[in-house]
Amino acid sequence: MKYLVILGLLVNFVFAMVDINSATKEELVSLKKIGPKKADKIIAYRKTNCFENLKALQKVKGIKKKQVKKILKKNKGNITASECTVK
Repeated sequence: MKYLVILGLLVNFVFAMVDINSATKEELVSLKKIGPKKADKIIAYRKTNCFENLKALQKVKGIKKKQVKKILKKNKGNITASECTVK
């Protein structure tokens, strides 16, 4: 039984990560402090750019440095930025 609980937590952790370089609008909105408008802005930005790291969210027009700090704090462990693929 103990192993099933551990396995369940591990699976939940692996699938809970939201990658800002590839996430859908719905996945982005599932993060705290990101609503539909911010999700749209993130998706529009990454059509021609990519996020080299999570702090690069502040490069998105309309998302301020303070907001990025709050987003990262509230979603610690649930958000990531994969390797850039935009050329």
